[in-house]
Order: sequence, then C-alpha cells, then structure tokens
Amino acid sequence: MRQMDRYPFVIAIILFVLAWMLGLPVRAQSAPLADIHCTLVQDQESGDTLYQDGVCDQRVSPASTFKVPLALIGYDSGILSDQHTPSWDYKPEFKAVKRAQKTVDPTIWERDSIVWYSREITRRLGAEKFAGYVSKFGYGNMDVSGDAGKANGLTQSWINSSLEISPVEQTAFLRKLLAGQMPVSAKAHEMTRAILPSFTAGDWTVQGKTGSTMLGKGGKRSRGWFVGWAEKNGHRIVFARLVVDAERGDTPKGLATRAAFLKDLPGLIK
Repeated sequence: MRQMDRYPFVIAIILFVLAWMLGLPVRAQSAPLADIHCTLVQDQESGDTLYQDGVCDQRVSPASTFKVPLALIGYDSGILSDQHTPSWDYKPEFKAVKRAQKTVDPTIWERDSIVWYSREITRRLGAEKFAGYVSKFGYGNMDVSGDAGKANGLTQSWINSSLEISPVEQTAFLRKLLAGQMPVSAKAHEMTRAILPSFTAGDWTVQGKTGSTMLGKGGKRSRGWFVGWAEKNGHRIVFARLVVDAERGDTPKGLATRAAFLKDLPGLIK
C-alpha cells in the first residue's frame, strides 16, 4: 500500500482492534427503520446541486455500492489487475446464492454484484490495510469494525453493519473518483471507471452501482441504492438515489431503484 496519512490509518486500526477485542464497534448514529426517499443530482465539476428531493444526509449501510470504493482498493493494492483479471472460481465454502455460484472476474463482479468476490478481495487485503484504505478515503463514517462481538468487519462491515454513508457523501466520493482525486493510482481510477455497469436513460449515458439489503425481522422492510454518474453532450453529473421502505416488488430493491431512476433522469435534468 502506498504511503498514506499515518494518523487516520493508525486511528482506524486502533478502532478496529478495540472493536474486535471488546465487541463494541464505534459507530455513527444508525438510521432508524423509517422511510427514506432521496434523489440527489450534482454537477460533477462544480458540485452544484442540480436536483434534490428528500432527506439526503442520513447515513445508512452502503451495501453493494461499496463495490465502487472496493474496486479502487483492489486495483491500487494489486489484487485486481484489469477488467477480467483475476478470474476466481466459486467454492462451496462461500455459501453464495445460486446466481453467484460461478467463475467471476472484476467486470462480472460489478455487473452481477457478487458478494463472495468482494470478500475474497478484503481477505487478501487484510484487516489493517482494509481499515487504512477506508479511512484515507474518508468513506462515510469509516467504521469497518463489523457486527458487535462477531469480529466480522473484514467481510461484513458494509452490509447492514457498522459502515454507513449518506447520499451526500456518496456523490462527494464519486466526484473525487471521476476527477482522479482519490489517494490511489491513476490505473485504479481508470479501471474502476471501466468496470462499472453502463446503461442509457434517454440521451444520457449512465454508469452506476446498485445496492440492496433487507431490514428488520423477517425482512419486512428493504433498502435500495443506485449511485453513479451520467453524461450527455459533454455535461457530466453524479447522482445518488436511496429508497428505504416496506414496499415489495418482484426484484431486489436496488434493481427497482435503478430502474426508477433511469426512467426519471431525462425529466429531472434537461
């Protein structure tokens, strides 16, 4: 890992170790299980807010949107090489859902949102480097301690656990990524941008990542994210849409959130 600011690095490691030993993760205030509907669109270059609807400063679990910063980490650390390397085979001990029981490369990982591939990256990275990267990124509350008493921060912290981020923080992170201003290599910026899935929304070309989690006992509520950027006629925007509610559908909440945003975007920003 490259030379980094030692202070946040050391602080992150101390918090991680203390949480592991004591079972007392240091967390930002968790979001209550109330409805959240946020859509935030900003100009990528200036940061000006072009559209906002709902409360967008509440932190929640990033879920699979964390695959964006994790790609930066993977490429910068050398664990990931290019769009299709490494290609790792599925193993039964991963205990993944059926759709994820296949050989996966970085492009497939982002496209199909494969959790076990994320965990293999963080395992290879190790707890200290993982905490250090999240800290120097300033990503959300930077808390990768995981669930209380379970010592699972390395593989679970970003899924309904200790790590939380708001839509406002998501778009700030994306602006830095697109500007090449994250504290990682130029290759890490380039490759991360290359493997994010692409879509169209009217005349907009869109790249982004979804995130979905179930909430509460029995999964009666769910959370859906869609974050990324879009470009039209040389104008680039960044966006974050977050939905937390009890509405049920035939697809995971993140996919439904993505579909709704792609439908709405042409009418939101002309």
